[in-house]
Amino acid sequence: MSGEDKSRLDKVVAEARRQALERGQGYREQALKMYPWVCGRCGREFTRANVHELTVHHRNHDHDYNPPDGSNWELLCLYCHDNEHQRLLEAEANPTGAQSGRSAKGATHNPFAGLKDLLK
Repeated sequence: MSGEDKSRLDKVVAEARRQALERGQGYREQALKMYPWVCGRCGREFTRANVHELTVHHRNHDHDYNPPDGSNWELLCLYCHDNEHQRLLEAEANPTGAQSGRSAKGATHNPFAGLKDLLK
């Protein structure tokens, strides 16, 4: 890649990041005005001192879909937001819901199975 191409690519990437940041600030500010500062999952309440820990979650996971009525948003604390995205990643990785390599009933090993005999 030539120096000119790299420079042009750097400008395109920088502009895309700037636009995404502006878009994010726009819907975040709208959501914070529209909804009470309470996590939609755990119910934790926020104040001006800690509102930076409150995130805007896109219900359909499309960050470009931001209707002005806020119907695609919910406010979640950092922990619940991370949990929501982790659940999505796990569901995508395992769409059938079956547990790979493990029984669907859960753990079968009992570490104390022979303890009663040892205590005699």
